[in-house]
Amino acid sequence: MSNPVRSRESGVQSVDRAITVLELMAVRGESGVSELAAALDVHKSTAFRLLGALEEHGLVEQVGDRGKYRLGFGLIPLAGRVAERLEVTTQGRPVCDELASRLGETVNIAIPDRGYAVNVDQARGPAMVTTYNWLGRITPMHNTSSGKVLLAAALADDPAALPDDVRPRDRKALVAELARVAEAGYAWSIEEFETGLNAVAAPIRDHGGAVIAALSVSGPAYRLPTDRIEAITPDVVAAGREISHRMGFWRNGSGA
Repeated sequence: MSNPVRSRESGVQSVDRAITVLELMAVRGESGVSELAAALDVHKSTAFRLLGALEEHGLVEQVGDRGKYRLGFGLIPLAGRVAERLEVTTQGRPVCDELASRLGETVNIAIPDRGYAVNVDQARGPAMVTTYNWLGRITPMHNTSSGKVLLAAALADDPAALPDDVRPRDRKALVAELARVAEAGYAWSIEEFETGLNAVAAPIRDHGGAVIAALSVSGPAYRLPTDRIEAITPDVVAAGREISHRMGFWRNGSGA
């Protein structure tokens, strides 16, 4: 006779492992069976069965014949349902659409999640060559414009109190930059996250003034060189302030 308690525990463990697989892929982009098995501390056959179940539901997919897996399109409707519940995306969407149309570049809204910046909404400009599809992508805090805005807000009381898992090349320089971001109310990323990609971001605040998200404009460096980044920064800050107003924040002033 089967043990119902043990069966429930086994089921919960399988769900936990499946969720861990999805989280690992969200961070790494692609992973092989051996990599996932090592990360989960399970046999390769167990990892393979987990991937098979996730693949059957469209939550992961194989990358050609390279033996790698990545997140699947089955996650899109699930993520969309979550995004629809985020008031910041609802309030921000018309502002993002207008800004993307006017500047001709990609506009994103990112929120903080467990030490990362997660892009939850996106509007694309009419440029023939667009940037990467950032929707749903998890990015670092220390070398992206949105991440810097969110990190500066989180460390407003002590910019030097960087979490241990934030490992910039130059910790002292990042601390100084976060202080500038908090003072100026915007952040730049000039080919820091990806070669050839530049971006500028500004904070989005809730009704109480807390920074809950970041609005960014990004594009290829040949279309967004530093002089154009500087020129559009006031537009990005103004758009972030407009979304903040829609969220109920009406106090004047910049700051991140």
